[in-house]
Amino acid sequence: MSLELLREKFGHSSFTHEKKADNGEKIHEKLNHEFNPSSGIEDLNKSKWMENKIALTTKKMYEDKIKTMSYVDSSKLIPLLISVSRKKQGNEKLNWGNWLKIPENIYLLQINQNIAKKVFEDTNVLIDKAIYNINRRRTYAGDEPFNNHSLTFGVGAAITTDDGPYVHTNFNPDTYDLADKGFTVSYWVKPDVISATSYALGRRAGSSNERFFFGIHNTRINIGIGANRVNLASVVHDMEVGKWYHWVVTFEGQQGDGHAHPAKAYINDEEVFTANWRWTQTGNTGGGENIYFGGRNNNGNFVKGWNFTLDEVAIFDEEKSSNWVTDTYNGGLHTSGTPTDLQNDSGLVGYWRFEEGTGTNVEDLSVNNNYGTLTSDDVDTYGLPGWSSDTP
Repeated sequence: MSLELLREKFGHSSFTHEKKADNGEKIHEKLNHEFNPSSGIEDLNKSKWMENKIALTTKKMYEDKIKTMSYVDSSKLIPLLISVSRKKQGNEKLNWGNWLKIPENIYLLQINQNIAKKVFEDTNVLIDKAIYNINRRRTYAGDEPFNNHSLTFGVGAAITTDDGPYVHTNFNPDTYDLADKGFTVSYWVKPDVISATSYALGRRAGSSNERFFFGIHNTRINIGIGANRVNLASVVHDMEVGKWYHWVVTFEGQQGDGHAHPAKAYINDEEVFTANWRWTQTGNTGGGENIYFGGRNNNGNFVKGWNFTLDEVAIFDEEKSSNWVTDTYNGGLHTSGTPTDLQNDSGLVGYWRFEEGTGTNVEDLSVNNNYGTLTSDDVDTYGLPGWSSDTP
């Protein structure tokens, strides 16, 4: 592809369509000849950029490259200019004028204004993302506190109706084959009330055989997986109002054999329940397939709300070991006061940290983007879930 065709391909209207040059010198000569000062680079001429030693050296380098080409290959030249330009720019955001001080960008502008402007805009977007990710990693690495927010549900007393505040998510356990693969659910909870039947999160889709919920029943642990349910006495009785607790529930999964497999529950690194369960029926009926936070999705309806505070909900498509439970607990309230960031742990299919601190959306930090929405069936009475700075 000649430089003329290259220009024509990318829509530079000021270029004339002359006969294809047969050698690199004519191509480069035409590049300079067709350079139009009125196309937004008069300021560059005024600044005498051609007199700049670095610019001259770079121009000569690309001039030599063009001379070695029988034609200008857009698939090689333009990506090369962009790659070198971005390496020189690094992670520093530049305005248009400073961006054009990079010689490779001047060449892009000479070839096509629209391409140059698009590369300029895209580069700044990429830098914004890079800076965000760097700051995020620094924050999670402990340079500063990162667990700054949680969500509260209920006001003053236990929610006795099914109209209270909750978070509606798009997370369906069946989508990730948790019944067969197994799972781990990890979260931090601080009860304001310990009474009635209350759920931290979960769903019951269609029938009682399609359970996936986690909470309390009076002074008992209340866990449902498939057709299985446990109300374990004496464990929740030891919980205190106003204190944070780390809950983990694991299930080995059916593993394709249909036999019973271990399910376990831990509170603050203490194994409080174990049994062999089968989870043979999953649910995609009645609108009850997705999980809620702050209560339970019961066949498409919010029920069994809890007056409590919730933080750091993570779901994995594998059974985590007791050592993992210990490490995760020790990374939180027990020692450092800031729960471990679990984004890089294997098997992560859902992760809600509630770090937004404002608004009505909750981000899923896994790759699956099952975001949550703060809602209430009676906003006037109960309001929405509240953002809190009280964290483990």
